[in-house]
Amino acid sequence: MGNYRDPDFQERKDTAAAAKKALLQKFLAAAEDPKIALRQAERVAINEARLIRKAEREAARLKRETELAEELATAVKRDAQAQLEAEKAASLLTVQNAEREAAITAEKKAERDARYAARKAAKKVRRRGY
Repeated sequence: MGNYRDPDFQERKDTAAAAKKALLQKFLAAAEDPKIALRQAERVAINEARLIRKAEREAARLKRETELAEELATAVKRDAQAQLEAEKAASLLTVQNAEREAAITAEKKAERDARYAARKAAKKVRRRGY
Protein backbone atom coordinates (compact mmCIF):
# COMPACT_ATOMS: atom_id res chain seq x y z
CA MET A 1 0.00 0.00 0.00
CA GLY A 2 2.27 2.80 0.91
CA ASN A 3 3.65 4.81 3.64
CA TYR A 4 0.55 6.76 4.54
CA ARG A 5 0.02 7.82 8.11
CA ASP A 6 -2.18 10.42 9.69
CA PRO A 7 -0.29 13.31 11.24
CA ASP A 8 -1.00 13.61 14.90
CA PHE A 9 -2.16 16.81 16.61
CA GLN A 10 1.33 18.03 17.49
CA GLU A 11 2.57 17.71 13.90
CA ARG A 12 -0.44 19.62 12.58
CA LYS A 13 0.12 22.31 15.20
CA ASP A 14 3.80 22.65 14.32
CA THR A 15 3.03 22.80 10.59
CA ALA A 16 0.45 25.57 11.13
CA ALA A 17 2.90 27.52 13.32
CA ALA A 18 5.62 27.20 10.69
CA ALA A 19 3.23 28.43 7.97
CA LYS A 20 2.21 31.40 10.13
CA LYS A 21 5.85 32.21 10.83
CA ALA A 22 6.73 32.03 7.13
CA LEU A 23 3.80 34.31 6.29
CA LEU A 24 4.90 36.78 9.00
CA GLN A 25 8.46 36.77 7.68
CA LYS A 26 7.17 37.42 4.17
CA PHE A 27 5.05 40.33 5.43
CA LEU A 28 7.91 41.85 7.43
CA ALA A 29 10.25 41.56 4.44
CA ALA A 30 7.67 43.31 2.26
CA ALA A 31 7.15 46.06 4.83
CA GLU A 32 10.87 46.88 4.82
CA ASP A 33 10.96 47.07 1.01
CA PRO A 34 11.76 50.65 -0.12
CA LYS A 35 9.50 50.33 -3.16
CA ILE A 36 6.50 49.75 -0.93
CA ALA A 37 7.46 52.67 1.30
CA LEU A 38 7.80 54.86 -1.82
CA ARG A 39 4.38 53.78 -3.08
CA GLN A 40 2.90 54.46 0.35
CA ALA A 41 4.42 57.96 0.35
CA GLU A 42 3.00 58.56 -3.15
CA ARG A 43 -0.43 57.45 -1.94
CA VAL A 44 -0.22 59.81 1.02
CA ALA A 45 0.80 62.69 -1.26
CA ILE A 46 -2.03 61.90 -3.68
CA ASN A 47 -4.52 61.73 -0.81
CA GLU A 48 -3.34 65.07 0.59
CA ALA A 49 -3.62 66.68 -2.86
CA ARG A 50 -7.11 65.19 -3.20
CA LEU A 51 -8.12 66.64 0.17
CA ILE A 52 -6.76 70.06 -0.83
CA ARG A 53 -8.70 69.99 -4.12
CA LYS A 54 -11.83 68.92 -2.25
CA ALA A 55 -11.45 71.83 0.19
CA GLU A 56 -10.94 74.23 -2.74
CA ARG A 57 -14.08 72.93 -4.45
CA GLU A 58 -16.02 73.29 -1.22
CA ALA A 59 -14.80 76.88 -0.79
CA ALA A 60 -15.72 77.68 -4.41
CA ARG A 61 -19.15 76.11 -3.89
CA LEU A 62 -19.76 78.15 -0.75
CA LYS A 63 -18.66 81.33 -2.54
CA ARG A 64 -20.96 80.54 -5.46
CA GLU A 65 -23.87 79.85 -3.09
CA THR A 66 -23.21 83.15 -1.31
CA GLU A 67 -23.19 85.03 -4.61
CA LEU A 68 -26.42 83.31 -5.67
CA ALA A 69 -28.04 84.19 -2.35
CA GLU A 70 -26.99 87.83 -2.78
CA GLU A 71 -28.34 87.87 -6.34
CA LEU A 72 -31.58 86.31 -5.12
CA ALA A 73 -31.91 88.90 -2.36
CA THR A 74 -31.31 91.67 -4.90
CA ALA A 75 -33.87 90.16 -7.25
CA VAL A 76 -36.41 89.87 -4.42
CA LYS A 77 -35.84 93.53 -3.50
CA ARG A 78 -36.19 94.54 -7.16
CA ASP A 79 -39.38 92.51 -7.52
CA ALA A 80 -40.80 93.99 -4.33
CA GLN A 81 -40.00 97.50 -5.58
CA ALA A 82 -41.57 96.74 -8.97
CA GLN A 83 -44.66 95.31 -7.27
CA LEU A 84 -44.91 98.37 -5.05
CA GLU A 85 -44.66 100.65 -8.07
CA ALA A 86 -47.25 98.55 -9.91
CA GLU A 87 -49.58 98.80 -6.92
CA LYS A 88 -49.08 102.58 -6.82
CA ALA A 89 -49.82 102.83 -10.53
CA ALA A 90 -52.88 100.61 -10.12
CA SER A 91 -54.18 102.67 -7.20
CA LEU A 92 -53.55 105.89 -9.15
CA LEU A 93 -55.40 104.42 -12.12
CA THR A 94 -58.24 103.37 -9.81
CA VAL A 95 -58.43 106.88 -8.36
CA GLN A 96 -58.41 108.40 -11.84
CA ASN A 97 -61.13 106.00 -12.99
CA ALA A 98 -63.19 106.81 -9.90
CA GLU A 99 -62.78 110.55 -10.54
CA ARG A 100 -63.73 110.09 -14.20
CA GLU A 101 -66.78 108.02 -13.21
CA ALA A 102 -67.75 110.66 -10.65
CA ALA A 103 -67.39 113.39 -13.30
CA ILE A 104 -69.47 111.39 -15.78
CA THR A 105 -72.09 110.70 -13.13
CA ALA A 106 -72.21 114.39 -12.18
CA GLU A 107 -72.50 115.37 -15.86
CA LYS A 108 -75.33 112.88 -16.43
CA LYS A 109 -77.08 114.13 -13.30
CA ALA A 110 -76.75 117.74 -14.51
CA GLU A 111 -78.19 116.75 -17.91
CA ARG A 112 -81.01 114.85 -16.21
CA ASP A 113 -81.71 117.79 -13.88
CA ALA A 114 -81.73 120.18 -16.88
CA ARG A 115 -84.22 117.93 -18.70
CA TYR A 116 -86.34 117.74 -15.56
CA ALA A 117 -86.25 121.52 -15.11
CA ALA A 118 -87.16 121.98 -18.80
CA ARG A 119 -90.09 119.61 -18.41
CA LYS A 120 -91.25 121.45 -15.30
CA ALA A 121 -90.99 124.80 -17.05
CA ALA A 122 -92.87 123.46 -20.08
CA LYS A 123 -95.54 122.07 -17.81
CA LYS A 124 -95.91 125.44 -16.09
CA VAL A 125 -96.20 127.13 -19.48
CA ARG A 126 -98.84 124.66 -20.57
CA ARG A 127 -100.89 124.93 -17.41
CA ARG A 128 -100.65 128.64 -16.63
CA GLY A 129 -99.96 129.94 -20.01
CA TYR A 130 -96.81 131.98 -19.25
